[in-house]
Amino acid sequence: MSVRHDWYQSETKVVITVLLKNAADKNFAVEISEKRVHMTADGYELDLKLLHPIVVERSSYKAVPSKVEITLAKETGIRWEDLEEKVIVAAPVKPKAKNWDQLVSEEEKIDEKEAKGETALNNLFKKIYSTSSPEVQKAMNKSFSESGGTVLSTNWNEVGKEKVTVKPPDGTEFREWEK
Repeated sequence: MSVRHDWYQSETKVVITVLLKNAADKNFAVEISEKRVHMTADGYELDLKLLHPIVVERSSYKAVPSKVEITLAKETGIRWEDLEEKVIVAAPVKPKAKNWDQLVSEEEKIDEKEAKGETALNNLFKKIYSTSSPEVQKAMNKSFSESGGTVLSTNWNEVGKEKVTVKPPDGTEFREWEK
């Protein structure tokens, strides 16, 4: 049941008017406490959490054929900005969608800047390998494994023809492990 209610105030009281016709025939009941007014009737309920406290002993209600009038005695003579206290409900915060690709890219850029020496060289080779075509990746794998890690080629036309020979750095010699 949809029933309107309204309110007004003076310096000493707040009056709530509930526009419920023939309330006596609808088993209405009103409960008044220091910070709350609760009214029920057949198919209707009104529950108000008051903005300021009231004096229960000096408050009352009465039913007339067209409405129920609830008179509340103010505890202090202050002007009420509103009848009810505002309930602030914090809206659930949706977690911001993260762009994981962008975060990984940013982390990689930071790692590249911080890398030095052999780490920087390995990162360069990883980057070349991960962004290359399957043919280039195949050439890199074959040349590195057949040369014992001394050659790294990206040219499959050259590497695919024959076995890659070991080419040790200048001033060193290559030895096979004894079996």
